[in-house]
Amino acid sequence: MPNRIRNRRISQLPPMEGYKPFGVPMRDLESVTMFYEEYEAIRLADYEDLSQLEAAERMNISRPTFTRLYDKARKKISKAFVEGKAIIIKGGTYETDDYWYKCDDCKETISTLKPLTQCRNCESDNITLLNEQQRRHKGRGRMRNQK
Repeated sequence: MPNRIRNRRISQLPPMEGYKPFGVPMRDLESVTMFYEEYEAIRLADYEDLSQLEAAERMNISRPTFTRLYDKARKKISKAFVEGKAIIIKGGTYETDDYWYKCDDCKETISTLKPLTQCRNCESDNITLLNEQQRRHKGRGRMRNQK
């Protein structure tokens, strides 16, 4: 019997919603979806230069699970790069202690520990909760997101 899927801890919101090849309109592109936890694996291993064990501990998962996530992320990035596809970063099985918002007016991305009703940058009420599919987790107010 397989183990239950644990939520992977995400500590930092990606600064963008994805990438696309330069000079090609998005409407003309196919895309590859990268989950938040795959982005986090790349960020921890390649950007922060952590060992796989250290990164796995930060994400609250086993080292073999981290390796699988990291490999999936690398394959998605290489597929998008070689085949000229866009990368969309969203969804997954993750948990976070904060709220992630996007202002639909000024396009500001906001990460906060408390819920917001308006953008801190332009004071617009037109904000979207990016991790809206999350539900409260018992205990310390963690958030969970299901695919």
